[in-house]
Amino acid sequence: MSQTMDPLETNVRTVLLYDWDPIGIKDIPEAQDEYDMYVPAICKMLRAGQSSVELCTHLRWIELERIGLDGDEQHTSRVAAKLADLRAELE
Repeated sequence: MSQTMDPLETNVRTVLLYDWDPIGIKDIPEAQDEYDMYVPAICKMLRAGQSSVELCTHLRWIELERIGLDGDEQHTSRVAAKLADLRAELE
């Protein structure tokens, strides 16, 4: 992301890149910004208090509709729970 990110955005970006990473690019330096476009919406969802189920639904939509992969629903559910845990940063 080009502008300065707040701590929540930085942590969401890290979770998406290193935990979620549906296309397997975390070890490719040139692709480190691949998921940055999803960070603002996920941060907005977290700030609105949306549940890990709602986060998982959003991530699954990205996997299926935006990226065109089947993905791993259980893995995505675990990532959504990890994202929901970042909500503590808002308190």
